Amino acid sequence: MFRQKQPAVKLTRAQAMACIPVKGGLVQESRLESGEILLSYPDYKQPWFTRVIRRLGGPSDSKVRIKKLQLDVLGTSVWELFDGKRSVRQVIELFADKYSLHPKEAEVSVSQFLRALGRRDLIGLK
Repeated sequence: MFRQKQPAVKLTRAQAMACIPVKGGLVQESRLESGEILLSYPDYKQPWFTRVIRRLGGPSDSKVRIKKLQLDVLGTSVWELFDGKRSVRQVIELFADKYSLHPKEAEVSVSQFLRALGRRDLIGLK
């Protein structure tokens, strides 16, 4: 009845740094007047009560919602570094150089940003 979630693949730190971030194919980006990027993406996840109503024979709302996420200046600069060729390590190094950050500080910031985008299925790692 309930599907079990697949266990997350555990990567070592070195393996994670060697991965290449890839933008999701269904993500649309537009640049705002401020220079920041606005991401639009489909949200296929339904709230739990919608699933319950549908299972009980209620009306099925099959519309796919479009969600939007506005990136700030730092998020925009990291997003622009995702070209499908650079590794996570290279993105962190470029980000640290651009904003004169300590490498560890840049690593923490970029890693958290990658996790947040990954949870929304906006990026993948290859």
